[in-house]
Amino acid sequence: SLSRTLSVSSGAVPVRTMSSAGDSTSSFTTLSVTRPADSITHVELNRPEKRNAMSRAFWSEMVDCFNEIAVDAECRVVIFSGAGKLFTSGIDLMDMASDILQPEGDDQARVSWNLRRVITKYQETFSVIEKCPKPVIVAVHGPCIGGGVDLITACDIRLCTQDAWFQVKEVDIGLAADVGTLQRLPNVIGSRSLVSELALTARKMYSDEAKSCGLVSRVFPDKEAMMAGALEMAGEIAARSPVAVQGTKINLVYSRDHGVTEGLNYMATWNMSMLQTHDLMKSAQAAIEKKGPKEVIFSKL
Repeated sequence: SLSRTLSVSSGAVPVRTMSSAGDSTSSFTTLSVTRPADSITHVELNRPEKRNAMSRAFWSEMVDCFNEIAVDAECRVVIFSGAGKLFTSGIDLMDMASDILQPEGDDQARVSWNLRRVITKYQETFSVIEKCPKPVIVAVHGPCIGGGVDLITACDIRLCTQDAWFQVKEVDIGLAADVGTLQRLPNVIGSRSLVSELALTARKMYSDEAKSCGLVSRVFPDKEAMMAGALEMAGEIAARSPVAVQGTKINLVYSRDHGVTEGLNYMATWNMSMLQTHDLMKSAQAAIEKKGPKEVIFSKL
């Protein structure tokens, strides 16, 4: 089987992963993927000269990237951030215009069918984050506009800097957000009134309000402090049993979309096999010996 080296930022370890088809592919053009520490993968939206706008290539590269991460036994947790001066300015309208404004088709039915196919393809770009069993910590600095909100609401843990702000921008460009914000944001912040206000007015939400409503769990003074905090948090997660960590994420996502009874039933079915892991005894023994998680060696998953 062939492998490849993904694009790398200076000072980090190159990440080698399998391509989804098992053959050699070129490096990503919109993402930089590195391994800053053992078991931690850093994915960076890497178009700083274009304000990290989400180009046509981005939408497919995200799917490839997270599908590879999902089966990469070397990775236990992901940090996602943006390169340059801001997180993202959202969709690259100039690059995406032909897909959105000029869909193919001989009549209205066929045009609609093809446009639906395009929309569902774009939806998968962020759903793949949620489907990835590895927890994803997103670190936001500066503006997070439009598609950026769709992206971060699919992540598990959200951090930001004091200068960060968030904007559900789609109504300003004549459309309803269609790749995840309207479905995920109500579950994230718990106030449908606030979600409706943000989505219908396209007003900016600044970091203090984002923290108070639960969109982010921590606010840092600057990007350097935030990335250090994200790396420390990722290290804590990576030190735990990957069987426990990935099972926790999968069941949290399932329980969000199902009732308590269904969630408990799914959990019982899940753990009837997962409780048979050696990790359980290793963790119990470590607790008896007063060892921390980082002193326990868990097999790859």
